[in-house]
Amino acid sequence: MAERENRRGRGRNREDETPEFADRLVAINRVSKTTKGGKNFGFAALVVVGDQKGRVGFGKGKAKEVPEAIRKATEQAKRQMIRVPLREGRTLHHDMEGRHGAGKVVMRTAPEGTGIIAGGPMRAVFEMLGVKDVVSKSIGSQNPYNMIRATMDGLKKEASPRQVAARRGKKVADILRKDEAPAEAAE
Repeated sequence: MAERENRRGRGRNREDETPEFADRLVAINRVSKTTKGGKNFGFAALVVVGDQKGRVGFGKGKAKEVPEAIRKATEQAKRQMIRVPLREGRTLHHDMEGRHGAGKVVMRTAPEGTGIIAGGPMRAVFEMLGVKDVVSKSIGSQNPYNMIRATMDGLKKEASPRQVAARRGKKVADILRKDEAPAEAAE
């Protein structure tokens, strides 16, 4: 009896965590398999999940029904989340490039008020991440799976000045250019 209550308790905690995440359905594919008895249809879903505060993940799910495929993809996305440091909570710290297969994406920081300038699947990643200002371009593959993987590859390379300073054993003020350094660090 105690085990059942314990299991129920864990399940409730897991459900309590979910409202903090927003999800975006990026693509649904209908796939068919021809068998002796006819055609069997299935669905593949691609979902991006994020907390809009610097965490994002993507997942893909396959099932006979669309809602089940979306549910599987969402669960996988929540398991594969990464944390990305953001500057002022609205843009990237530095320009970067991401690659996956034939897909290549270029992401650049942008001044306040620029908005999200990005194509379909990349836009979903930035919105779920919580980025407000970014300029990006997809070069090569237009496949949404490859575009999202290339975007995630680039975002994994993102480093904040604090992380770079810690890695080099310096102060944050030494890492930043003079015009970017905080006023109190410059004095």
